[in-house]
Amino acid sequence: MNLELLESFGQNYPEEFDGALDCISMAVTCVFNRYGTLLAVGCNDGRIVIWDFLTRGIAKIITAHVHPVCSVSWNRNSTKLASASTDNNVSIWDVLTGECSQRFRFPSPILRVQFNPRNSSELLVSPMRHAAVVVTTTTEQHRLVPVDDENDLHIFATYDRRGKHIFTGNSKGKITIVDSEKFELKSQFRCSGTAAATNSVKGIEFSRRTESFLVNTADRVIRVYHTKEVFNLPPDKDPEPVQKLQDLVNKTMWKKCCFSGDGEYVCAGSARQHALYIWEKSVGNLVKILHGTKGEMLLDVVWHPVRPIVASISSGVISVWAQQQVENWSAFAPDFKELDENVDYEERESEFDVEDEDRSVKDEEQEQDLDVEVDVTSRNPIPAFCSSDEEDDDENALLYLPVAPEIDEPEDGFGGDDTESPGKRSAEQKENSSPKKKRTKTTEINLDGAPTDEVHPLLAKGGSKDKSASKKPQGRPTKDKGKGKNK
Repeated sequence: MNLELLESFGQNYPEEFDGALDCISMAVTCVFNRYGTLLAVGCNDGRIVIWDFLTRGIAKIITAHVHPVCSVSWNRNSTKLASASTDNNVSIWDVLTGECSQRFRFPSPILRVQFNPRNSSELLVSPMRHAAVVVTTTTEQHRLVPVDDENDLHIFATYDRRGKHIFTGNSKGKITIVDSEKFELKSQFRCSGTAAATNSVKGIEFSRRTESFLVNTADRVIRVYHTKEVFNLPPDKDPEPVQKLQDLVNKTMWKKCCFSGDGEYVCAGSARQHALYIWEKSVGNLVKILHGTKGEMLLDVVWHPVRPIVASISSGVISVWAQQQVENWSAFAPDFKELDENVDYEERESEFDVEDEDRSVKDEEQEQDLDVEVDVTSRNPIPAFCSSDEEDDDENALLYLPVAPEIDEPEDGFGGDDTESPGKRSAEQKENSSPKKKRTKTTEINLDGAPTDEVHPLLAKGGSKDKSASKKPQGRPTKDKGKGKNK
């Protein structure tokens, strides 16, 4: 469907629940690809489930890890997936074949992994209680991102929207900006005036369309900044945020924050309950609160890149929030009339003739319009998929995954000269999962001073309440048993 026809005539944010995506196993984290056509979901049984978001069906299942998947990232053209697991491994997957192309083992738990937005051969890895690491997949070399204070290491690290800089945040609310090529310090500032532990940085998110980014800190305030302002700071001066967003009534702690696809709205998920707060960035007013099932804890929130759709994870199931679609044809055709019942139409005498005899004066411009050739072969780039510094979209981009049909009782000779038994072949193709692959070489990443006895937050006993959903036994939630496997 054309994206131009999906433009809403009013608000551009989700308003109601629009169904759930059940991965059968417990979902932990999810992320859209750059085009919004595929949704990768990391599960607590180590699988990665790739959903076709247009059909809301499972397109591929990759048996990725043995332990829960805690972070997933797409590369720019959606042909590769990077996944981090609680077993300290980071793997890179070929999305089409489902094969693991590379694997890196770290000495300490991995909190987050991210592809460089403009370079698919670079990975930004955030180990627990250690400086962030940039891994070059072609050479299998790694470099440490510089830290401002050796006693206060990175808690969160991310690329900016074009991969030119790395933004890191520590436990005292300090943001450090480093050049991603030369690893030189570009700028640094504090989110708040004091260096208290309550100001620790929980997340940094960039807008796809505008030069803005937000910082989620432990003091329950979401601060929105302009990217250009933080690069031109005078010494010992902190920038004033463009907006400060918070829940003044309930003093809500935020689990995850994100921008809308056009950068006009900010969505934040509560760490106490399944509730999504949506603000309008330009004004700073709260426009919508979306409430999920009472008693559920939120794990992750992502906004669709080009449409007003939000996906949130709680209790191992992905909830989809969207706009209420009301057909209004008069918005496209002002002379459109809606009929309650059939009406007999009386045509003019010459209405369907090849030449209109009743027309007395022939307009030359109308005659010329009849001979216009329509170009149906060339393809124009979709503006929503292109960045401001690009003229055309990527020809090698992977938008959709082919799905092989499952045939219960194939006829004799089906599939050529393949002598393999039908039962064995259908078992291998079940759920479109990946068959057994050759063993992938694992590269050890040695980090000096990295803690080896740390437990990943997803597996920590006695952790915060928002981690409770990940401690449930593997498999489907008990309340969902007996339902159909596919939606």
